[in-house]
Amino acid sequence: MKDEDIRDLFAGLGPITIRRMFGGKGIYHEGVIFALEVDGEILLKADRESAPDFAEAGSRQWVYTGKPGRKPTAMPYWSIPDSALDDTEEMSAWARKAYEAGLRTRK
Repeated sequence: MKDEDIRDLFAGLGPITIRRMFGGKGIYHEGVIFALEVDGEILLKADRESAPDFAEAGSRQWVYTGKPGRKPTAMPYWSIPDSALDDTEEMSAWARKAYEAGLRTRK
């Protein structure tokens, strides 16, 4: 996915920064990572508080398969709910939820 498309997707959240990482991209707002781009898919950060909301909306949790011989690891990133892909206001709400999860889990 092109950086300009990612910026358009998250325009309702405000300015974002995109950095290459793990063969994908980390997506930041105000210095807080809140999303990843992996294999062309955008994944939003969740935590204990917000993960149930993502699950209820039909999102999939990202499972990192890693190297052969290692167990798959469930990561704290979820697919964007389908209903948000065509609704900028809903997309902004999910982006804000992901950003808030990023703030809560920030070290």
